[in-house]
Amino acid sequence: METSDRALAMHFLCGDRDYDDDTALTPALSQSLNYRILGPDHYEEISAPMTPNFYARRGNPNSQRLARLLAAAEGVEEGMIFASGMAAISTTMMALLQAGDHVVAQTDHYIGTNEMTNTVLPSYGVESTVVDQTSVEAFERAIRPNTKLIMLETPANPLMTVTDLSAVAALARDRGILTFCDNTFATPINQRPASHGVDIVMHSISKYIGGHHDLLGGAVLSSREIMERIWDRSMVLGSAGAPFNSWLALRGLRTLELRIERHNANALALAEMLDTHSAVSRVFYPGLATHPQHELARRQMSGFGGLLTFELKGGLEAGRRFIERLTVPDNASSLGGVNSVVMQPAALFGNRLSEDDLRKQGIAPGMIRFATGIEPTGALLEDVGQALS
Repeated sequence: METSDRALAMHFLCGDRDYDDDTALTPALSQSLNYRILGPDHYEEISAPMTPNFYARRGNPNSQRLARLLAAAEGVEEGMIFASGMAAISTTMMALLQAGDHVVAQTDHYIGTNEMTNTVLPSYGVESTVVDQTSVEAFERAIRPNTKLIMLETPANPLMTVTDLSAVAALARDRGILTFCDNTFATPINQRPASHGVDIVMHSISKYIGGHHDLLGGAVLSSREIMERIWDRSMVLGSAGAPFNSWLALRGLRTLELRIERHNANALALAEMLDTHSAVSRVFYPGLATHPQHELARRQMSGFGGLLTFELKGGLEAGRRFIERLTVPDNASSLGGVNSVVMQPAALFGNRLSEDDLRKQGIAPGMIRFATGIEPTGALLEDVGQALS
């Protein structure tokens, strides 16, 4: 189990003080599209890869500041901010893969990642194999001579499955294969994939990094060499993040550790309550001792996150009644902000996916995905209790 690093909280609070000579406590919002070129030598300096003061499609000072803080927090050299989490994922894949390559991905990924690996990449001549992420042997069996990338996400929707980062990273490194991990749900407060040997770390900063349900963005963090390749492709795809969204995410970083502590505490308390409730058949949360991968989660995480899933015994209708009776959480599709949000996957996706497709993704009719916010723990548990009654 990783020890909580209080220095990380201090890093987010004041680790960017030396990024410029401005004495403002809050970084200025830099909305400029263009920047003055002061001469031939200056042109060469500002037009280099990963520099922000040239043209906004190449980046901007707010995004660079955010990327530097996140990269240092994840223990890697460089980072880049994108217009969305999917812009970050798709740009990275298109930068690192070409026709004839092969990707290994997990069964459980964010739905957009699944679409990229299963549908979009094959249309460009990139093959993919999907494996059970709970089995390191399944990853190893899926590797081919042309495998270039292994996609990871842990913990992963909808069953909060955990991937053994150290083991998968080791087998990939021995074969010269890059590993790419979505760390959105854990955040660097709870888990740092690079410390387990993962090459590339990704965040949807729309979620816990921003933390207030008010911005869209993504981040990719890796070595300088890999980031320059990704930056190069982003110039063609035009996927750079907006200055204002990065400015909002910088604000969110200042309180990230405080918020994650409450997210973690609320989710664990709720999971423990639900685990013994007569209306609930199963609870999926890696912080519970009953979770089949609890010991692995304890080894590679310092906290278990704010997201959990559970199944109500009454099926689809019981799930609908439960959500209707809640007064504290909002019924919404995204997560990671200060407010608790809840959704019923079978109700959301039922008009787009068949019962068989839902079953393959582990989605039961009475399944509820609950993302805890930072409300007082007692108030949250009381509200869930009355809704279950």
